[in-house]
This record gives sequence, C-alpha cells and structure tokens, in this order.
Amino acid sequence: MKKNIKIITSSQADWPDEILSTFKEFNLKQICHVPDAGHAKLINLCQSDPKIICTTLTSEEEGVAMLLGAWLGGDRGALLMQSSGVGNVVNMLGLSKTCRFPILMLITMRGEWGEFNPWQNPMGQACRTVLDAIGVRVFEVNSASEIVDTVTAASAFAFNSQQAVAVILSQKFLGAKSFGESQK
Repeated sequence: MKKNIKIITSSQADWPDEILSTFKEFNLKQICHVPDAGHAKLINLCQSDPKIICTTLTSEEEGVAMLLGAWLGGDRGALLMQSSGVGNVVNMLGLSKTCRFPILMLITMRGEWGEFNPWQNPMGQACRTVLDAIGVRVFEVNSASEIVDTVTAASAFAFNSQQAVAVILSQKFLGAKSFGESQK
C-alpha cells in the first residue's frame, strides 16, 4: 500500500501569499529565482505584481550579483532557491560579507524529510552547515504557523544588519516530493 509522506493543507498552501505580503512590508522590489516547484506559487505571485521586478536566473550565484546591484541602486530584494543551489552561491556570498550588503534568501529544502531522490541528500544535509560556515544567519521554518514571524524576523535582521540571511523552508513543512509516485 502506498501512502503520501505529507498532504499540504489549505493553511500551508497560503504561505506564498503571506511571504509576498512580508516582502511588501519590507519594500522588496527585486526577486531573483531559479525555477523551483517549492517556490512556484510565490514566483508566480511576484511575476504578477507590477511593483516587483522578478528575474529568472540560470544559476543561483547570478542572484547574489543582481541583488548587490539592486542594493547599490537603492532597492531591496530576495533570492529564492532550492537547497541544491546553496553550493552554487558559496563563493558569491563572500560579496555580502566583504561589502556588507544585505541579502535575504528563501531556501526550499531537499534531502531531508521523506526525500526519495538520493542525489538531493548530500547538499540537503549539508546546507545549514555550509551556510553557518560562511557566516550566513540561518532561520528555519518547520510549520505554517512559523512562516510570517520567521520571514519578518529574517528580513529585519538582513536589512538592519546588512548581512546575508537564509530562511530554510524545511521539507517537513513543504512536504516531500514524489514526482507522481507516492512513497511508502
């Protein structure tokens, strides 16, 4: 008998709307992202908002440079990515530390809660350790009730301290992917 690891409830499905509202409260005007199913609704909301410049990247590291440029031009922004992309931004995040510019990252996790895809495991399991090692302040969301407060606190921390901050959206919160097949 096959069972799903987790079923998304309606309150959990509303989190992208809540994050977009938080982005607006902090006057974020530029959102960079790589395509990601975990961020799909948030990406669509950002693309539909005429006050937000939403840029699709070919690699996550491009987002760090774009957000540095946005900050130098007086705008705030965020980088949306999956945990597998953290390895791609490690070197570029040195810009944030050296130049003391804020960067807010929202990271959907893979390689943890109920992961079926073994090549997601190494970076998923190392993600927080890697971010900690390079001086990124990490906040974690494990349930829908934490999303607004966590993204608000992370945004305030990033933009008040001009530092790199990551919000990890755990696979326990998001639900495990199955690509159409339920997991046992």
